[in-house]
Amino acid sequence: MIGINAKSMQAHQILMDINANNVANVNTKDFKATDAHIVDKLEISANISDAGTNLTKELTDQIVIEKGFKAQVPAIKTQDEMTKTLLDIKA
Repeated sequence: MIGINAKSMQAHQILMDINANNVANVNTKDFKATDAHIVDKLEISANISDAGTNLTKELTDQIVIEKGFKAQVPAIKTQDEMTKTLLDIKA
């Protein structure tokens, strides 16, 4: 089960990397921002925008991405505790 949460964290990290690239290039002439989101099976779908970077959208997306990443932490901790308990019972 931890694998699913870790995969989700990896997907959110990729989204953040794409987002950070868009923000870093906000003033780059002729830069075309990449619009990315998570689709089925935690895969990333990315499209190149005809427009430049929309800073308001990118900053809002950063908040959503961060929350998605952080949401995985309690699940991983719980699974880790359950595994530890199971190992303690068997020991």
